[in-house]
Amino acid sequence: MKWTAGPDAAGVRLDKFLAAADRAGSRARALSALERGKVLVNGDEAGVNDASRRLIPGDVVRLWLDRPGSAVRRPRSGHRGGLDVVYEDDVLLVVNKPAGLLTVPLERKGAAPSVYALIAEQVRSHGKRRPFVVHRIDQDSSGVVIFAKDSHARDTLQEQFKRREPERLYHAVVYGHLTPESGTWRDRLVWDSKALIQKPTRQGDPRGLDAISEYRVVERFELASLIEVRLMTGRRNQIRIQASLRGHPLVGEERYIENTPARKIPFKRQALHASRVAFDHPVDGRRLEVRAPLPKDLQDLLGRLRRRRPPEGQ
Repeated sequence: MKWTAGPDAAGVRLDKFLAAADRAGSRARALSALERGKVLVNGDEAGVNDASRRLIPGDVVRLWLDRPGSAVRRPRSGHRGGLDVVYEDDVLLVVNKPAGLLTVPLERKGAAPSVYALIAEQVRSHGKRRPFVVHRIDQDSSGVVIFAKDSHARDTLQEQFKRREPERLYHAVVYGHLTPESGTWRDRLVWDSKALIQKPTRQGDPRGLDAISEYRVVERFELASLIEVRLMTGRRNQIRIQASLRGHPLVGEERYIENTPARKIPFKRQALHASRVAFDHPVDGRRLEVRAPLPKDLQDLLGRLRRRRPPEGQ
């Protein structure tokens, strides 16, 4: 597609010109085209830094959607650089984070390793830019974490998270047997920045934020249950505190432990795993679902619990 700027386009920004309904169709698609080298002005490639370029009458703008080498490449996965990559393309990198590794560096954690640092080291070695964080999970939780390779993809995905559009599914092992076996947890939480924990608060507290999770019991054991939790909101430590508030803290939990039973189940971290995330791809809009299988330590825990399963009917 090609257009010649007329007098009415004089002084119009390039990205705004492209965002018109009969061209790229939106500002997001215009920026994506610029980032991927699909835009030429007077025969020269225009990039993101040219988004604010002011057009003059006679400028020839071309949107080359099928330009060779500009499409999102075939998705990839596998182990690279110490990371379990469950999905990767030109704009996304989705990692199955192991427990014990930070998602991003934290000042209070000093030089503790992080997924972000490992990815940054890899992309620097290939002469590329730093990664962009889309969301995070706790250091001692495992599972799916999404990173973006450009700011547009990050912003698009974070807007989806703000609108609560992605599906985020976790598996957790909690103490006791939940009644009922499925339902919705609704709480009002406030983050204590000194104690670094979430605390429940009253509905009228202006500092509080809604925390909503849907849960169901997957399997029952003698002292514990395996549950599936779907996050409707994404508050820090949300599943951990909501389970504890109902008298069913996570096995291995060390922070939200007010209701932990005296008879503890040995486990070296909170038994929480981000199993699946589904979202719209930030470039082409297709629904993308990524999964991370349960890690060995959780599989071993479930194996131990199954050997002590309660008799049928109890």
